Amino acid sequence: MEKEQTAKTEEKINNKTEGSEKSKNNPKEKEIEVTPEDKIKELEDKLTRTFAEMENQRRRFEKEKDDAFEYGGFSFARESLNLIDNFDRAKQSLENDEKIKDTDALKKTLNHLDIIKKDLISIFKKNNIEEILSVDKKLDPNFHQAMMEIEDDNKEPGTIVQEIQKGFKMKNRLLRPALVAVSKKTEKKQEKSEEKAKK
Repeated sequence: MEKEQTAKTEEKINNKTEGSEKSKNNPKEKEIEVTPEDKIKELEDKLTRTFAEMENQRRRFEKEKDDAFEYGGFSFARESLNLIDNFDRAKQSLENDEKIKDTDALKKTLNHLDIIKKDLISIFKKNNIEEILSVDKKLDPNFHQAMMEIEDDNKEPGTIVQEIQKGFKMKNRLLRPALVAVSKKTEKKQEKSEEKAKK
């Protein structure tokens, strides 16, 4: 019995010494001891990060929900602007038609078109879609797109003198920029002012 016990203890000692030698030879096998305090700190850090991510995601969803509510019909509104353009084109086409010019039928048709257009614009206003005022205003690249320049000495350069296509905005967001023509000084006067500046 005693021999068996001594043999077992020797075997245990040999196993321990072999294990310690292996761990000395192979540093990867060394186990890093983590204290309970370190584990608690690590878990607290993970928990804090998770809560922060959840809060950021909640805010993002809230903003997306508000945007969807505020601007949900944005693309529909942009497409609907073509209706107003088509009413204007139809009216202009009828007015320029020589066959029906100055007839009662033309006047009635134009009146009906105006009524429909006014109704459409009032529906737009109820949904916070407004026309961008352009003529006699300074060119604002946020709302206007300059298509051409017209020489005009009576107006300051960069002033909008003609509206080619109406622009619209939905609340503060641009639906479509106004296509405009802006004023510029006549070239002769510019040359004279440049010559005076040189002298």
